[in-house]
Amino acid sequence: MRFPRSRKPDSLARAAVLGIAAGRIAIGAGALLATRPALKTLGFEASDTSARALARIAGGRDIALGLLALAARNDRVALREATAAAAAVDLGDAVCFAIAGRDPAAGRAAVQGILSGGAAAAVGAWAVRRLS
Repeated sequence: MRFPRSRKPDSLARAAVLGIAAGRIAIGAGALLATRPALKTLGFEASDTSARALARIAGGRDIALGLLALAARNDRVALREATAAAAAVDLGDAVCFAIAGRDPAAGRAAVQGILSGGAAAAVGAWAVRRLS
């Protein structure tokens, strides 16, 4: 039995999701390949071995999520699922940065993380609705 193909994704939601995916891949690559400068750009002043290891783990995760969205770009259902997963991760990031922001030493990194994670989660949630 053959199943009908999913209808194509909403073009505006698709463009937003793919834009975030491209940014996610770029940031992930930076975290993996140029960890110290990437941490500094993101607002982290000190970067010990633990911070660099966590940045590389997050970089790998971001590359995987970005590639998943790119792979699903022409399938509405798969793109919606990939977007929902990425939006959940982004919301989790924003919450973690908000918790870290209670420490004054987190400073700019916490604010940037809350804003970028929150914005990506909001756009992701919006895109999920449009891809339904």
